[in-house]
Amino acid sequence: MLRHLFTARAGGVSAAPYDSLNLGHHVGDDPAAVAANRARLGVDPERIVWMDQVHSTTVRVVDAPAAAPLPATDAVVTDRPGVVLAVLVADCVPVLLGDAEAGVVAAVHAGRKGAAGGIVPAALETMVSLGARPERVTAWLGPAAGGASYEVPAAMAADVERTLPGSRSTTSAGTCGLDLRRGLAAQLRAAGVAEIHVDSADTITDARYFSHRREGTTGRQAGLVWCERGLQDDRD
Repeated sequence: MLRHLFTARAGGVSAAPYDSLNLGHHVGDDPAAVAANRARLGVDPERIVWMDQVHSTTVRVVDAPAAAPLPATDAVVTDRPGVVLAVLVADCVPVLLGDAEAGVVAAVHAGRKGAAGGIVPAALETMVSLGARPERVTAWLGPAAGGASYEVPAAMAADVERTLPGSRSTTSAGTCGLDLRRGLAAQLRAAGVAEIHVDSADTITDARYFSHRREGTTGRQAGLVWCERGLQDDRD
């Protein structure tokens, strides 16, 4: 059975400006607070695979939890039940993918550069190499910067639109913007993924979430996905 979750910023122990459920060790927060927050996820921390995200299109396959974040990685894939994959964000799109029948899951960090560069189809292709099929994959696109508030220069919006059609938007101020979730959802549909769940929360305007654009120095929320040990054939 596939399991997934997205976190928000409430419910942790970190002090401002990381208050309170900051899950990122790389943002300047007290490491002990981050460890305490990760222990509150309801998942054994030793089962979780984290990434050192660098806005690349690098996908790595893992068969066991790692003691340290995977270096220079923006998507991670596994076919091992019980291994929990995690992605950290504070405006970028956390993309979680899973094929329950094949027991293959992926967690993807889709910021502007990675999304435009093809990180999501690269992760999907890696899943297929492990036995997944696009038509069986479920996709979850979590809280992220929304098209009404993610303002970018017109040239940048046009560049992203060329490789990620459907992502260019108009903000609430009437300026050029990006809606990466819309573009990624269209990309997934074109790849054959039929079940796509898109969270509508806009991290830039919604104070329930960390936002680098809104706050600068801040924490990170997470998306986690895994295939429950011993239950991968339960498709209810």
